[in-house]
Amino acid sequence: MSIHKNYAVFGLGRYGMAVAKELVRSGAEVLAVDIDEAIVNASVSELPDCRCADVTDSEVIRSLGIAGMDVVIIAMASNLEVGVLATTLCKEMGVKTVIAKCANEMHRRILLRVGADQVVFPEKESGTRLAKNLLSAGFVDMMDLTDDVSLLELEVRPEWEGKSLMELNLRRRYSINVVAWRRDGDVQVAIDPEQPLEAGMRLIVIANTAKLGKLK
Repeated sequence: MSIHKNYAVFGLGRYGMAVAKELVRSGAEVLAVDIDEAIVNASVSELPDCRCADVTDSEVIRSLGIAGMDVVIIAMASNLEVGVLATTLCKEMGVKTVIAKCANEMHRRILLRVGADQVVFPEKESGTRLAKNLLSAGFVDMMDLTDDVSLLELEVRPEWEGKSLMELNLRRRYSINVVAWRRDGDVQVAIDPEQPLEAGMRLIVIANTAKLGKLK
């Protein structure tokens, strides 16, 4: 996913606001929605396209232009019924990726069953981290170690297959340092720089956050 996609965030609690603000801060086009008018009014200074609406109403969803969104984040874990209805409506309207916040494992299973493409537990993944993962190019996962340094996991690209880390020289080309790789659930930290990379491998790397654009 990238900054050039269109995003919508339903629910402007702490988690939803963190996602929306990080996306906006990075220059993405974001539609932010909440049913509470007071919350919407308080958020417009930070979220340019912020609207008060009921996302369980199919006509409202249609009028918001949700069918044209690439990604919708449904950040209303406290109300399973709203999450289920919003997820179902978004998928029915053709939204490519629906990410729903859940409160527990049972909710996660229900949301996946009704069509959510990804379900997140807020206590395990911050809204800011989710936004950064959405904006990253080909990263499987990403977290900040400091304000300037990130730890991320990325899939071996087709053009890297059959080549070793020594041949690729990723440190020089992309300013990243490979610290381990993962394959079939196993993590290998004793890396042989001359071993050819294979499809299905994921590299765990440390990078300067400001230079991640080189990977896009």
